[in-house]
Amino acid sequence: MPPFADSIILASASRPSFSFLLSHPAHFIALGFGSGLAPFAPGTFGTLLGWALFYPLAAVLAPPLFAVALLAGFLLGIWACGKSGRDLGIADHGAIVWDEMIAIWCVLLLTPHDWRWQVAAVVIFRFFDIVKPAPIRYFDRRYKSGFGVMWDDIFAAFYSLLLISLVMRLGLVHA
Repeated sequence: MPPFADSIILASASRPSFSFLLSHPAHFIALGFGSGLAPFAPGTFGTLLGWALFYPLAAVLAPPLFAVALLAGFLLGIWACGKSGRDLGIADHGAIVWDEMIAIWCVLLLTPHDWRWQVAAVVIFRFFDIVKPAPIRYFDRRYKSGFGVMWDDIFAAFYSLLLISLVMRLGLVHA
């Protein structure tokens, strides 16, 4: 089975409703304030919302506080994504996008604040999140809990930052 087949299977699962989104605070968080209800590519919509929210958050939070907020958001995501996955009957349902939001914030926080680097960071992150190279695929398949949902996207963020750093280090593109 190709590495992205899980995404295809999840995309065919029934989408949660707007009433599900509002039925519990965990659902509102896990479904990315509604971005996970997108009719196609909800992970991309969640990532794009995360990108849009990054700037106002970064404007009011100094990097050390932003890092603390990311840790808190990760822990909140373990609870919210776990609860929502159980209620949806699929641990990592495609509509659950809080994991993408936290991961893209990690990437953007450590990426140059030039719009070209930010666009590249979003595209690279989506690539790794969709393709799920090892060990991302391992965590995605093995850990079917809120922690597993959050953790595989942190690995995608790590790979994204590693590639961005490598491109910068090799001088292929200047920041």
